[in-house]
Amino acid sequence: MGEPSEIQAAVAEPTGPAHAGASVVAQSRAAAVRGRVRAQRRSPARPRVWFELALIGISYWVYSLVRNAVPEQASIAQRHATWIWDFERALGVGVERAVNHGVDSVGWLIVGMNYYYATLHFIVTIGVLVWVYRRHPGRYAATRTVLFVTTGIALVGFYFFPLAPPRLMTNGGFVDTVTAHHTWGSMASGPAAHVSNQYAAMPSMHIGWSLWCGLTIFFLARAVWVRALGLLYPAATLVVIVSTANHFWMDAVGGIVCLAVGFAAARTIYHVWAYQLPRVPTPEAAGEPVTVPEQWTAPAVSVGRR
Repeated sequence: MGEPSEIQAAVAEPTGPAHAGASVVAQSRAAAVRGRVRAQRRSPARPRVWFELALIGISYWVYSLVRNAVPEQASIAQRHATWIWDFERALGVGVERAVNHGVDSVGWLIVGMNYYYATLHFIVTIGVLVWVYRRHPGRYAATRTVLFVTTGIALVGFYFFPLAPPRLMTNGGFVDTVTAHHTWGSMASGPAAHVSNQYAAMPSMHIGWSLWCGLTIFFLARAVWVRALGLLYPAATLVVIVSTANHFWMDAVGGIVCLAVGFAAARTIYHVWAYQLPRVPTPEAAGEPVTVPEQWTAPAVSVGRR
């Protein structure tokens, strides 16, 4: 008879066909889970409308809450605006004031731009989200991830770099076109100013979101004229944010950088660029039955006493 320690070791570390079979099954289950995750990354499952609506609603509420909770550090925001304005003029590219005054002299044009700034930022972005959800469900999750990461990074910029927009610069000489023409083209002008952080200008999410919309339309639409409109949209938005003195063009650069990080994040998660994913999820990713490893269904091996 063996020593007690040897008996305990034998009991504690079972061997034989039963133990080997259990190990194989456990490994097979883990492999199947890893395979399912890989399948989801290669072809994300079809999104659920109730989940997406809740996610968008909650995310926008959090975005607004955080954005408006950032302390409005007026002196720092003014100083940052002066830095950017001086930097642009030193490079010979400080064109914002000339554009602002030139477009402001055309009443119907600047009023239209005020309303463009106030409305299309939300309408077009939501419209593109709905379009991708309905027509490109396999690409929706990755495309939405790009937008969400971009917006999340922007919140960091709002917090650490408060910036007065040109129209609020002290002695900047810019025209606040919303106030001058009595329109509601900006949540940070007029009666709505008390519910919006007026110094959340860097980076520009008007550019970040519009460029996201433009690229999504360009890469996923079929009609050439629709793709062309997709590219024109962020270009028109850049003209609007400068003409209305809501942003420096450097704010637009910040928005582009945030969007680039958003695309890189989605690329890391899904292993391919968002627009390269299948238009429609594959059956495996969509939750269709998959092949079960044969070890899962193999009868358990019982070991009798000798």
